[in-house]
Amino acid sequence: MKLYETLTTQLKKENNYVSDNGELKKWVVADKARNYDAELLALLLDNEDLKKTFFKDVNGTMVFLLEKFLLFIEQKNYLNDSYTAYRNKIGLTIGGRFLNQHNEVELVWPYKDCILEGGQTKEDQKRPEIFFNQTLAQDEITQLLDPKVLTNAKLYGKDGVHTVSTFTRDAELNEKRGLPKDTITDNLVIKGNNLLALHSLKKEFAGKVKLIYVDVPYNTGNDSFGYNDSFSHSTWLTFMKNRIEVAKELLTSNGSIVVNLDWNEVHYCKILLDSIFGRDCFRNEIIWCYTGPGSPKMKQLNRKHDNLLWYSKNAVEWAFYGDNVRMQSEVHVGGFNGEMSSNVSADYTEKGKIPEDWWELFHTDDDVKSELEILFKDKSLVNNCDWWKEAVASRIRVDGRKRTGFLTEKPYKLMERIVKMLTKPNDIVLDFCAGSGTTGFVSEYLNRQFVLVEQMDGQIEIMEQRFAEKRYIYLELKKYNQTFIERIEAAQDTETLLQIWELMKEKSFLAYNIDIKTQEANIEQFKQLDLAQQKAVLCELLDKNQLYVNVSDMNDERFETTDDERAVTEAFYK
Repeated sequence: MKLYETLTTQLKKENNYVSDNGELKKWVVADKARNYDAELLALLLDNEDLKKTFFKDVNGTMVFLLEKFLLFIEQKNYLNDSYTAYRNKIGLTIGGRFLNQHNEVELVWPYKDCILEGGQTKEDQKRPEIFFNQTLAQDEITQLLDPKVLTNAKLYGKDGVHTVSTFTRDAELNEKRGLPKDTITDNLVIKGNNLLALHSLKKEFAGKVKLIYVDVPYNTGNDSFGYNDSFSHSTWLTFMKNRIEVAKELLTSNGSIVVNLDWNEVHYCKILLDSIFGRDCFRNEIIWCYTGPGSPKMKQLNRKHDNLLWYSKNAVEWAFYGDNVRMQSEVHVGGFNGEMSSNVSADYTEKGKIPEDWWELFHTDDDVKSELEILFKDKSLVNNCDWWKEAVASRIRVDGRKRTGFLTEKPYKLMERIVKMLTKPNDIVLDFCAGSGTTGFVSEYLNRQFVLVEQMDGQIEIMEQRFAEKRYIYLELKKYNQTFIERIEAAQDTETLLQIWELMKEKSFLAYNIDIKTQEANIEQFKQLDLAQQKAVLCELLDKNQLYVNVSDMNDERFETTDDERAVTEAFYK
């Protein structure tokens, strides 16, 4: 029996290495090997042929030959499914070796909509995670995150929608809020990949944003916005890390970030935020105990709260305006709070005293009773704690017009409290997972400047309706190869993909290590792949550095940048 057959048979004894259709998960095997997984090593040692091939006896100790094992499974056609075989034929290796075997390159997961899942602009494209991770050289990563050209700029306001090529930079307002006089003072809605948008915003807004609020994908697999909300755990953390690291650069020295999560990832995100901001910048974990439907589970308690992690950028001094958000529902009396204290305070307001039957619950003497009644007369003593009670969104917009809302939409009262607590009027508030725009709506209502980033068409449409007659500038990151990614993802059959490939040869920027002639020579084998594999191949052929147009390439004729795009881009980046 051939060695690879022996290895296949041995590994299939472990269910974790086998896919639903009975194929071995070679990427899992390789990952386990790199981590010297005890379970994998035991399987290999249990077979004499595998033991002799992949281990060396050093003074009675068996040493695992990792490089030999990896070379065998990656280059000797072992576990070589049709996709990998085709991938190798068309040149997605360098010198016969995979890119991740070269020291001069680095494996990165730069952003959600191509490297992780190939693009998402429609809610009906919700799908399982697709790993379009790609190995890039460090200079390619730098280019990938360069500021992008802006397009389709529009000014929305009470007098309708107009094209725009300039921005308001109110020197008097900026001086009042302690920012450079030429800082943009317009409200902004930016459509596009949020990681690339954050890097594009960095040039104008680094060190100027007072508050970042972000309601991130909860990683539950059941997000009603239609986002891909079922990342693997490690992928979700990488997705978050890439974005929060650059978001931190946008904060003022006394600014804060509030991340809204639930139990699925909050504890892991806490560790991630500790590593980015430092543990001494952790201010509070706020428990939002919402009224309304909970999340019932079989043989579990009904979940009725979300978690908000608040970090300041500065460990010594940060903005906090707690007196602006004190709420009567948070009165603490003798250890009681929430529903009970709310009833007490309501009763007190109505009757002018605490009802007699409550005193027995507090087990207090006359002196303590007297102190408690100072408490209730002096409203300034009402506690402002990290336990908040707010109703869930009622599916009625802040402007009062009914619509079909989202279960994950946050109530405007919750957002109002966060904004008032951490900002002053005219401060800048950023939300880079803007959704239906609640953060922007509340910020504008409270006279704060907002900057929103969103990539889904449906959410942008809701914001346009929701912000009717409100003044803001809408911008898009100018796409290039991203348009091909979206067409590939939307394709329903091989014929359509072949048409896209013809257009890619003519118009797109292909990866530098792709030989078009080789791809053409093997096109019949391409047709034999299933639809998902065909999509993966075409996406991998594209140069990911050219998904959106970099400002540095704005004058390159191949990108067809218009005069209007050039004008608004130059105005934004000065």
